[in-house]
Amino acid sequence: MTQRIKRTRDFELTLNVKQDAFVSPPRDSQRNWLLSRAMNEFGRDLQALDQAASRFVPGGDAVGPVERTQVVLSDDEIMEDWQVPLMKAMASAVTHNQGDVLEIGFGRGVASTLIQQDSPRQHTIIECNDAIVERYHDWRRNYPDADISLAHGLWQDVLDGLGSFDGIFFHTYPLNEDEFIDHISRSVTFAEHFFAAAARHLKTGGVFSYLSFEIDSLSRSHQRALFQHFSRIELEMQTLSVPDDVRDSWWSDTMVLVKAIR
Repeated sequence: MTQRIKRTRDFELTLNVKQDAFVSPPRDSQRNWLLSRAMNEFGRDLQALDQAASRFVPGGDAVGPVERTQVVLSDDEIMEDWQVPLMKAMASAVTHNQGDVLEIGFGRGVASTLIQQDSPRQHTIIECNDAIVERYHDWRRNYPDADISLAHGLWQDVLDGLGSFDGIFFHTYPLNEDEFIDHISRSVTFAEHFFAAAARHLKTGGVFSYLSFEIDSLSRSHQRALFQHFSRIELEMQTLSVPDDVRDSWWSDTMVLVKAIR
């Protein structure tokens, strides 16, 4: 067994590698370098999280039923206002060349309005909730001359018939407990289950953006998941004004904006 220990004033990390064949490059010095690198990186992550945690807001009780496919939701249950700066930045990213844009999840229509402000050539929206589709039809009347279409249904059911896009905007939520477990508890980020589909439906050079749920950088596992499907990624930090009683599952005053480019 190989053991590595990292000690600081605030914590101690111990790594026990039980199999000699695990992380086994040709030379022992290479293995030492890899294991030490992993330990040092995790230690730095903990120190960064310590600083970030001191800025967290307490947050309130989460809202929303377990089954959300067709339930009627309030505005705050769909999206709280602190997310608007993120929606604006994401909308700007996916309309970079005013081409054809796909939006997954209409919600309150905030992102749809921001996308329209950037004058896309064509705007397709996928929405599965019947009550929110009624909101969409009211919103749609504000843009009589725009090329906007609605695909009513789950993205898993309708996406393959929609073609390719210059930008894809993904902003949805788990519809039931199974999705919460699979796509949040067991994933690097909620949108990970959509990465492959986004890449398939982006034109070369197209941009995909989503809520990263990353505080100040992307984890290595998050980056690896993206690079399985996209040629490059661009990141920027978005400062947020998250209220003390926020009911969404986000408590930090920053989130990383991701632009994944095919």
